[in-house]
Amino acid sequence: MKKIIVKKRHSIRKSQAQELLDKLALQIGPSTELFHAETIEILETNADVTVFLVNKKPLLMDTGTWVFPTLRGAVQCPFPERMITVDAGAIPYVVNGADVMRPGIVAVSDDVIAGGPVQIVDERHKKPLAIGVALMDGSTIRASAAGKMCKNFHHVGDELWNLEL
Repeated sequence: MKKIIVKKRHSIRKSQAQELLDKLALQIGPSTELFHAETIEILETNADVTVFLVNKKPLLMDTGTWVFPTLRGAVQCPFPERMITVDAGAIPYVVNGADVMRPGIVAVSDDVIAGGPVQIVDERHKKPLAIGVALMDGSTIRASAAGKMCKNFHHVGDELWNLEL
């Protein structure tokens, strides 16, 4: 991702906010309630991802294909859906932007779908380390023995994480 430059920032209408939350509900179901707020703002940027501010914090993103919490959103409002858990050996690689390989995965939630967003969390604390895109369904990942299972989309220290408002 290139450096994100904020061009404009404005509140969205309640109907637009509801539409956004409905799209989010397709990904994380009932945990969408964690992201309800009086004001949701949209950031117009030069990035391929649309960022939404919930209570003045960049907690949601829209890629055009799916809406999902940003890494800050996953940290601030933990939710149990769409989760790939990695062991301690994989943590330094994942937080630096590496894709997730099968040997580092210790658990996969059943709702992980190929091409869909997932949160990558550490085994001990269940703290989100990155947001990724699953390359296979959860059951296929569990059945696999090796290979790349998840593409890293957004991690600690990238441009979206360091976004200044």
